[in-house]
Amino acid sequence: MGISQGISVWVLDAPHGFGDAGVHAHHAIQITNALTGTLSLASGEAKLTAPTIAVAADAPHKFAAQGLLAFVFVEPESHAGRVLAERLFRDGPLAEVNDAGFARALEPLRDTFDAPHGSERLLEFGGAAVRELVPEARAPLPDARVQKIIDFTAAHLDERLNLAAAAQGVYLSPSRLRHLFVEQTGLPYKTYLLWLRLMRAVQLYSEGKTLTESAHAAGFADSAHFSRAFRRTFGLPATTLTRL
Repeated sequence: MGISQGISVWVLDAPHGFGDAGVHAHHAIQITNALTGTLSLASGEAKLTAPTIAVAADAPHKFAAQGLLAFVFVEPESHAGRVLAERLFRDGPLAEVNDAGFARALEPLRDTFDAPHGSERLLEFGGAAVRELVPEARAPLPDARVQKIIDFTAAHLDERLNLAAAAQGVYLSPSRLRHLFVEQTGLPYKTYLLWLRLMRAVQLYSEGKTLTESAHAAGFADSAHFSRAFRRTFGLPATTLTRL
């Protein structure tokens, strides 16, 4: 896996399928590419079977797949995320991605399990793929006050946090602050904080720390707390991460 600001790239191999991943939702736009094998995704009544499928941020979904998969997660508050949200999900939470450039940029990941790439190379491939979908177009930016809260939170994940603490210097009433944060991110602050902690733990794990060390450094009480949150969010056990 590779993680950088705004983009996370994971590669998972399931030659005999993933079993029951379960319905789950996460605060990222997910673009899944079947490097080999088959891929199907469902969200509510919407169902798709295709080589590359995108899922909207926070949309409950379930996937079934067999083979080698590349997952590209894009933060919805980022420039790329806002452009993708506007272009891909006008008709619903799932979208088939028919872009030869996107698939071509991920092709080197087919060799991941024979000649493992470092996280920097994964991000290079994932970033190139996202750029195929997002030309240099203008996108609405997050409200500066909300961005300030997000930046503060990301820098203090190992501390006890709440919206009031993270919003120091943002002069809004508590009710207006809560409303603005949900309006801009789609999530209450507590849920968004959990998402950032999950991403931080995964990043630390990708850099070589154990799951327990990563969980503590990201602000989880213990590895069991992290594992439960990971399963609810991604539909798979945290030990799946060791497949890369």
